[in-house]
Amino acid sequence: MKTKLKTPTSKRVFDIMITSMLLIGLSPLFLLTAILIRLESKGPVFYYSHRVGMGYKIFKFYKFRSMRVDADQMVEKLQHLNQYKKEFEALDEKPLSRSSIAHYRSKEIMVTDDKFFSEDEYERHKKSQKANSFVKFKNDPRITKVGKFIRNTSIDELPQLINILKGDMSLVGNRPLPLYEAEKLTTDATVGRFLAPAGLTGLWQVTERGKDNMTPESRCKLDIQYAKTHNFWLDLKILFKTPLAAFQHENV
Repeated sequence: MKTKLKTPTSKRVFDIMITSMLLIGLSPLFLLTAILIRLESKGPVFYYSHRVGMGYKIFKFYKFRSMRVDADQMVEKLQHLNQYKKEFEALDEKPLSRSSIAHYRSKEIMVTDDKFFSEDEYERHKKSQKANSFVKFKNDPRITKVGKFIRNTSIDELPQLINILKGDMSLVGNRPLPLYEAEKLTTDATVGRFLAPAGLTGLWQVTERGKDNMTPESRCKLDIQYAKTHNFWLDLKILFKTPLAAFQHENV
């Protein structure tokens, strides 16, 4: 029987108390940010996308809009700027026949209906596929001027307080991923990151955010570490470090 993952009761109560106070206290900032976004560019003040959280739960993820309204359509054109992008290892498939298999040097092969390839090649192909599942653009041209400021100060993330009140997320956890990223992370080595609640901030944000040399592997490793070790005191430590991490020195 499939077990539904739940946020611990103490963590949920803490989330509701703190989030409610933050929403009341930050309401003037919400209003000011909304006005500035509308003054700079036409379009909605808020942006939402479907994200994947704990236990692969899919939900609507809210942010202040920091990009052009056509930003999603520009992703493919900007892949050369992707910080996580690595050279793709194409799968070298060969026509399936008795003679071609007999002359193939690799002993370990994998066979489909009409083709075959080595197990080593398949593993390299899967690794490069996973490495390209994350998208992060440096000096992203889709970001507006107001958007750049609210991103560098993490003001754009504040609408996720609504997600926390709804129970989609927690104050501290692993960042919820876009569907196209989450569907690639279903192996035994990566599925562990989805055992922790989705969070507004987390271990990765306070240790790796803003660095040029970050990799999907290091990000997953920190997410899995948090999923295995998270507790009230670790959450408090991450929350205290978050304001400093929020003011990034690089536009990533």
